Amino acid sequence: MKNPLMLETKVQKKIELQSGLGWPIEPRLPLLCIPTELTEDKGASLFQSVLPGLLSLPLQILVRGCGRESYGNYISKVQKEYEHKIAIIPNTEEALQNMHAAADMALFCSDPDGLPELSACLKAGIVPITSETQALDDYNPLQESGTAFFFTEKTPWHCFAAITRATETYRFPFDWKTIQKECMRNTWQN
Repeated sequence: MKNPLMLETKVQKKIELQSGLGWPIEPRLPLLCIPTELTEDKGASLFQSVLPGLLSLPLQILVRGCGRESYGNYISKVQKEYEHKIAIIPNTEEALQNMHAAADMALFCSDPDGLPELSACLKAGIVPITSETQALDDYNPLQESGTAFFFTEKTPWHCFAAITRATETYRFPFDWKTIQKECMRNTWQN
């Protein structure tokens, strides 16, 4: 494991982030981050399609930067309506460090292979939700093994189903911590 103390401080970092954003302090609520900027090649249209469903789930969402103007405008509009559920964080080193310290899961709407954002998330114990990739293993609840939650097709339905599986698994702290430790142990290298 890269930094065992990181998992121990994750709840406190989440509380600090929630407080700083003016969100209700809910440390048991999963925090989903979008670690790549919202551009078409990073799957922004898929995220935009699945976002209405995400807003109905018991989770909070951090979006990295505004990305392409049209997507940034859309997320800004949604943020005004759901200000205690979704936030756009600046694309600065400090904001990204805070995101990594607090987030529980990361949604990759495009192939994450070779992305430094994937490696950063794994090192921080952030569990990826992504399309199938050879770099990670889909979580198997029967064997209690895996490093990610896969969606087999890049459709809103499949993506939403994988996010739902992740949020349901998050409700079991022992299982979730096991996945986080496995992510940190098996940090994928470029």
